[in-house]
Amino acid sequence: MISIRFAKESDLPAILSIYNDVILNTTAVFEYKPHTLEMRKAWFDTKVKDGIPIFVAEENECILGLSTFGPFRAWAAYKYSVENSVYVAADQRGRGIAKLLMPPMINAAREKQMHVIIASIEATNEASLHLHKSFGFEEVAHFKQVGYKFGRWLDLKFLELILETPREPVES
Repeated sequence: MISIRFAKESDLPAILSIYNDVILNTTAVFEYKPHTLEMRKAWFDTKVKDGIPIFVAEENECILGLSTFGPFRAWAAYKYSVENSVYVAADQRGRGIAKLLMPPMINAAREKQMHVIIASIEATNEASLHLHKSFGFEEVAHFKQVGYKFGRWLDLKFLELILETPREPVES
């Protein structure tokens, strides 16, 4: 049985393995070099410090995938917008794990009073596009040839989900 829970520091080696596989074998991340455990620890510590949850899918004490969100852009007026991330281990894709990881991430953004969740998806990643659209995300932009990986130019689509939050937006 697959369960979804908050990530713990002890999950970082499994999270790193999933993320590095995505870097090395997919166009889901526009990165070339694998990350180190120290990099994932710094990422995790920042998430904890900022109160941003990381969710993991677990089955038989094995981490199968993760979801989280982070700042969309650094400028103050973007403070109600976040960008999401959902990754599933290569040998676990197609089991519906990403569908299990989306609701807690969306609910956490809502609870943190975010207004928009943005998904940046490589334009040929039909599975991710379909997943996000099934949760109400709408395509709002298509950037052509903004990335280069595996010997080809990559297009990037932005999808967004507008939430009913925040209760009372403030400028600060």
